[in-house]
Amino acid sequence: MNQPIHPVPLAAIDRILALAFEEDYPRGDLSADTIVPAEAQATAVVKAREPGVLAGGTVFARAMTTLNDKTEVTQLVADGQKFDAGDELLKVQGPAISVLSAERVALNLLQRMSAIATSTRELVDLVSHTKARIADTRKTTPGLRVLERYSVRCGGGVNHRDNLSEAFMAKDNHLALLGDGEELTDALKSVRARLGHTTAMEVEVDRIEQIPAVLAAKVDIIMLDNFDVADLPAAIKLIDGQAIIEASGTVTARTVAAIAEQGVDIISSGAITHSVRAIDLGLDMVIA
Repeated sequence: MNQPIHPVPLAAIDRILALAFEEDYPRGDLSADTIVPAEAQATAVVKAREPGVLAGGTVFARAMTTLNDKTEVTQLVADGQKFDAGDELLKVQGPAISVLSAERVALNLLQRMSAIATSTRELVDLVSHTKARIADTRKTTPGLRVLERYSVRCGGGVNHRDNLSEAFMAKDNHLALLGDGEELTDALKSVRARLGHTTAMEVEVDRIEQIPAVLAAKVDIIMLDNFDVADLPAAIKLIDGQAIIEASGTVTARTVAAIAEQGVDIISSGAITHSVRAIDLGLDMVIA
């Protein structure tokens, strides 16, 4: 079952847009303000130049109405829905100057969010015959995490911890300071004793020899980081249902199905947020 596509709070969207317009519209739009008649009205459509999955309709609409609340946006394709090249995704009607001035901010966010949804959906579809779910990581654009995490959900993926305060996760650099064997087990048991009973513990391992010590601490999730596909069966057999198994590292469209077919529960990918290319969408004026 996929994670519900809970909407992004409007207050969070507005904070992001305030910074975006401060950057792109600090003293007005020199071009539109001087060449476009003040009374001019515009009708435009967002059209796809390539196929993808939409995310960010509300963000686009909020951006378009930031400069002039008389602008109206109609979403023609729902967030999370696939589209083809040539499809019309959203329709904009309003004062021409504000439509032109808001275009770049609105499109930049829509293109990036839709790219993340599209990259996520590709991996989700490739593992649909297995029990594995696709998750994101914290490798997000600073300041845009809430939008990028929403985009992952639009693509059918699930979210990892939102931030460092939300969940306990011991990674390789943590473990390097804790030692191996019984030292590691004791350190993790000490953590468990200090955490609340509803807080899950996840530990990342990068070699199979670390697994027994981690299992002995009765952690909830074990991440197999950068394991070769050929090494996954042995690690999964060793864990033997005692923890949720997450695989991460070297996850691409070429490798994800083989990883999923070994029997892992979660496959986390940083690439679905940090390495996407913006989907090619354009705002085309409708000339009467």
